[in-house]
Amino acid sequence: MSLATSLRSLKTKPFVFFSIILLLKSYLAYLVIFDSGISLTPLLTEIPFIWLVFCLIEWFATKRKLTYYLLVNLLVTGIFFAAIMYYKYYGVIVTYHALDQVNQVTAVKNSVFSLMDPYYLFIFTDIIILGYMLFRNKKIASWKNFAAKREKRGVVMALFVLSLVLCFVNIMPNRASMNEIKKAEDMGILNYEAYTIFANDDQELTPMEEITQDAIDREKGIQQPLAPNYWGAAKGKNLIIIQMESFQDFLIGLKLDGQEVTPNMNRLMKENFYFPNFYQQVGQGNTSDAEFIVNTSFYIPPRGAASGVYAGKELPSLPKLMKELGYSTATYHTNVVEFWNRGEMYKALGFDRYFDQSYFGTDDTVFFGPSDEVLYNKTIDELKKMHESGRPFYSQVISMTAHHPFTIPESKYKMKLPERYENTFVGDYIRSQNYADYALGLFIDELKKSGIWQDSMIVIYGDHLGLPIYSLDNDDKALMAEIYGREYGYTDMINIPMAIISEGMTYPAVFEQIGGQVDLLPTIANLMGMSLDNHIHFGQDLINQTYNVLPQRYYLPSGSFVSGTSLFMPGSGYEDGTQYPLSGDGGMGSGSSEDEYNRALRLLHLSDSYVSQLPDREPKTEE
Repeated sequence: MSLATSLRSLKTKPFVFFSIILLLKSYLAYLVIFDSGISLTPLLTEIPFIWLVFCLIEWFATKRKLTYYLLVNLLVTGIFFAAIMYYKYYGVIVTYHALDQVNQVTAVKNSVFSLMDPYYLFIFTDIIILGYMLFRNKKIASWKNFAAKREKRGVVMALFVLSLVLCFVNIMPNRASMNEIKKAEDMGILNYEAYTIFANDDQELTPMEEITQDAIDREKGIQQPLAPNYWGAAKGKNLIIIQMESFQDFLIGLKLDGQEVTPNMNRLMKENFYFPNFYQQVGQGNTSDAEFIVNTSFYIPPRGAASGVYAGKELPSLPKLMKELGYSTATYHTNVVEFWNRGEMYKALGFDRYFDQSYFGTDDTVFFGPSDEVLYNKTIDELKKMHESGRPFYSQVISMTAHHPFTIPESKYKMKLPERYENTFVGDYIRSQNYADYALGLFIDELKKSGIWQDSMIVIYGDHLGLPIYSLDNDDKALMAEIYGREYGYTDMINIPMAIISEGMTYPAVFEQIGGQVDLLPTIANLMGMSLDNHIHFGQDLINQTYNVLPQRYYLPSGSFVSGTSLFMPGSGYEDGTQYPLSGDGGMGSGSSEDEYNRALRLLHLSDSYVSQLPDREPKTEE
């Protein structure tokens, strides 16, 4: 046999052919996720795992061997594609735990499609071609016959052992790495996926008797003031919490070619208590996670949405605390209540009533439900009824129209974008937030006309980021650099605004201290004159504290936290981590210590331990 014939024979062997195909696909995944160029890394990390599987096929498959290769090719392609798309949305590596989200995919299909660059679809090219050949090309039969020939068992055994050793070499030294992205890059994506399936990462829970408020405050590095400022300043007032969809802090005061983007939010922030250094703490559940954190002052679970993981628990909560003071409670959201298991979460939180799409209807639908105008128009009717009853109320209102991918209908356009922003992701985002601000302004006008505004304390904040760094193309990054006057960074991405508004109590003031969504409950409790002596909480009263440690999860690697003057993101651990200055002025921050890093991890563990050991909620029988 000639050398040329031998080479042709080699390249038509399924083992070699599909190894090359999957290696190329791994390079595409690495290019998107790890921003890596051509290197030996995929060859050394992904190919050993692929060869393990191929050796099993060569060893055990006596018939339909080519079919098994095609199925493995399809499966691995699916894993790489899922990893790419999940990273573009969340900035993390997908694992089998994300299967819990499968029922949400159809609802967010517009968001998924918006993240897809056309070249990602090249990953499926070979599958389409091979599929066509299998059904239409008679020559494929000769390949099937050729593929059916078994390789020498000794060669297969040697290759299997070598591949197994290389997989262990890739996995074992990197198990302790804190940063999931770095862990996946060092292990290899396929090795990382296998590791997460078999690894036992359940930590021993801290006993409930050891989880005290004093212990939490020590980890946070704070002391409770004996005579807190503004204690009971809003006592007896209604409480209205407005959660703004995907609203980031850079929108406050933003003008595009002299045109104000969010005039109503600007006015609220300028005339009341404004917290510009406020940060999201949500995870996989996004908006529903924000609802959970704000109403409990607990952190999100290590995996999954809080509304799914914790909805079966008897949750201490803001609605329950308000009810003890004689308040009626309700929450308003135009989506169906089944989305993110909200119905069960609202029961666990103790809301008296919830209003979902069954109340708001299906008119003027944008994305998941009726527009913000419908939300506010129908919510004001219920608030008037509650106000007229003479009983104080707590209502949480969840806006939604400015939702990813931000492509609102033209009928909702309330501003003309500069030409350079047209047909861009950033431009769509800004226009949708301009509409959200417009609808909010109408709601505020109605609150004032009805007299509810004067009798209420309003807390308003963004629920989570809208412009993930990893979702932006070069044009979008250039627009963000224009807006900031510098490169858009991680600290900007998770920065959301928060304001507290109450006539007769608030005045124009900017509170520079760091805060997060977990801090809203204790801040509200202080202003409402509500004791938290019997309510474990992981947040702190932002009016009376200036130091803070804010653990982050999901959108940033595990072990990330905000404190001092920087956002810290770990590498394998603290030593090779990176400090990002909150000021965004370039360079590296220098405000976060290893002690704070360890305390942030302990705070997350204490929260996980506490909520996991709360009593299960007993189902209520219908009367």
